[in-house]
Amino acid sequence: MSSIARRGFVASCLAVAAALACSPAAFAGGASLEMSPLEAAIAGHTDRLIIKYKAGTPAAARADAQRMALAHEAVQRAGVQMQYLRSTAAGAHVMKLDRLLTVREVRALARAVADAEADIEYVEPDRRMHALLTPNDTSYNLQWHYYEATGGLNAPSAWDKSTGSGVRVAVIDTGYRPHADLAANIVGGYDFISDTAVANDGNGRDSSALDPGDWIAANECGGSHAAQNSSWHGTHVAGTIAAVTNNASGVAGVAYGAKVVPMRVLGKCGGYTSDIADAIRWAAGGTVSGLSANAYPAKVLNLSLGGSGSCDSTTQSAINDARSRGAVVVVAAGNSNANAANYSPASCAGVITVAATGRTGSRAYYSNYGSVVDLAGPGGDMSGSSANGVYSTLNTGTSSPGSDTYAYYQGTSMAAPHVAAVAALMFAKNGALTPDQVESMLKSTARAFPGTCSQCGSGIVNASAAVDAAGGGGGGGGTNVAEVESNNTLATAQSVTANPATVSGTMGSSSDTDYFKVTVGAGKTLTSTLTPNASSDYDLYLYNASGTQLASSTKATGQVDSIVRTNTGGSAVTWYVRVRYYSGSTGASGTYTLGLSQ
Repeated sequence: MSSIARRGFVASCLAVAAALACSPAAFAGGASLEMSPLEAAIAGHTDRLIIKYKAGTPAAARADAQRMALAHEAVQRAGVQMQYLRSTAAGAHVMKLDRLLTVREVRALARAVADAEADIEYVEPDRRMHALLTPNDTSYNLQWHYYEATGGLNAPSAWDKSTGSGVRVAVIDTGYRPHADLAANIVGGYDFISDTAVANDGNGRDSSALDPGDWIAANECGGSHAAQNSSWHGTHVAGTIAAVTNNASGVAGVAYGAKVVPMRVLGKCGGYTSDIADAIRWAAGGTVSGLSANAYPAKVLNLSLGGSGSCDSTTQSAINDARSRGAVVVVAAGNSNANAANYSPASCAGVITVAATGRTGSRAYYSNYGSVVDLAGPGGDMSGSSANGVYSTLNTGTSSPGSDTYAYYQGTSMAAPHVAAVAALMFAKNGALTPDQVESMLKSTARAFPGTCSQCGSGIVNASAAVDAAGGGGGGGGTNVAEVESNNTLATAQSVTANPATVSGTMGSSSDTDYFKVTVGAGKTLTSTLTPNASSDYDLYLYNASGTQLASSTKATGQVDSIVRTNTGGSAVTWYVRVRYYSGSTGASGTYTLGLSQ
C-alpha cells in the first residue's frame, strides 16, 4: 500500500492558478488538522467551515445544518457561532462563522468538531485562495526552468511569499553588462582581475565590474583550442538571479527583489584563484588589502566557475571567512561529466555544490556528480533543442560589447544561480538563518528527481518549499540543535529548550524513532515542522506527558509534516514531539530537520 493510501487520504486538490498542491483534509480519528506552510506564510483568514459526513449516516442527508447539535456545541465552546450556508456538489455542508478567524483558529474549531462527532468524514476550513504571481515579462513563457512541474524550481508559488527584497547576491564571474532588464538591480561591485592581459580593459583592479568581453583567438590561452566569442557569462548568471521582473519586457529573475553585487574575476582565458579568493572575502564584507570596505556586503555568493583539482587552501580559507560572516556560498559542480570531488571550488567544504538537470528532470549529460554534490538545479540540456536551455539576459557583441539581447545557455553555471537566488528568497523571509541552516533547508525541501540523476544530491531545488522552511511554517529558524541519541522513548526524550529551534536529526535505521521534550507555556501554541530528506517518508507525532497521542501528521515521501497545537490550560505543560521512520533513507543519508517554536 502506498503511503497516501495508508493514511486514508480523502481530500481533493483545489486548482488555483493550476499551482496549488493537494493538501490533506482534516478528519476525525487523529488525522492532521494543522496549518499548511502556504497558509502560515500568507496568514490567511476565513469565516467558513466545511463539514462532510460519512455516506449513509443520517447527518449526511440533512440539508438543515441547525440539526447538527454536536457540531454547534463544539464551536460554541470556543465562543464562536455558526449557521448553515449551503451544500456543496459533493454533499458537504458549508457553515458560516460569525466572524473572520485565522486559518489556524478555524482548524482548531475543525479539530473540535471532528472529535465531537463520530460520523464525520472530514471537516476543514473553507479557505480563501489567492492568485499566484505570474510575471508579465514578455519572454517569461520561455523560462520553463522557473515554472514547469517536471524540470522547474517551483518559483511562482515562492513569489507569493518572497521576492528576495533587501538581500544582496554577489555574482563572482565575468562582470556584467548594464542590460536594460538587469541594470536597475545592480549595486556596487568591483573588478578583482589584477593581470591586465586577463582583464582586457586596459588596467588592473578597479571599481568598475563592467564586462569588456572575454573573447579569445585560437590557441591564445596556451595549448590547442579554438577561438571563442565573448561569453557575457556573468550577465547571463545575474539575469537568472535578479533580472527586473513585471516590467512587461524580457525575462524574469528568480529573486527579482534582490540586488546583484557583481565581482569581476574572469576575463580572457579565465581567472586566477588568488583574485577569486579576494573577491569571495570582500563580497561577504571581509577585508582585502588596498580596498576600502565593501558598502554592499552580500548574504549569498554565487560562483559559476571552477577548474580541475581538489579544493585548494587559498579558496577554502576565503570561503571560511565568508561563512564566518554569515554568507552562503553556492558553487557550480562543473561540466565535465565527472566526479565533482576532483574539481574546485565544487569540492570545498562549506559550499552548496549544485549539479544540473535538464527539462526532463534528469541529470544533464555534461553535469558533474558525486558525493560532494548537495542538490541540483535547472541547468538546461540543449542536446535536443536550444529551447531546453536556460533563458536569460545577454549581449550581442562577439568581442567587445554590442546591444542587449537574451539567449539560452546550458551548464552547471546556469543551475547554481537558481539555487543562489532561492537562498536569497529564504534570507528575505528569515534574515537570521545561518549558512548551515540554509543548506540544510535547501537539501531537505528539494523535490525528488522525476528522471535519472544518480549522485546529484538530495533532489531538485524547490523554491516554494525552501521559502516555507525558512519561514518555518510557524516553526524552525533560531538556534541550531543537534539530535543526541539515545532518544528512542518518552523516558529518554531529548530536551529542547531553545525557542525557536531547528533540530538536525538522523534516522539511524528503519526501526529508529526520535523523541524531543518541550515545555509549552500556558496559552502558547507549539508549532512543529518536520522536513525529511527528499527521498524519505518520516512521520510526526505529538504526545502529552502521559503518553497520549495529541496529534499527528503523516504526509507522503519528501513532504513537510507539521503540527500546530495550543496549550489551552492555565499552566505550562510538557509535550513530546516524535519523529518516526516510515520509509526511505537511513544512516548518513537519513537526515531531517525539525523546527520547534511557540
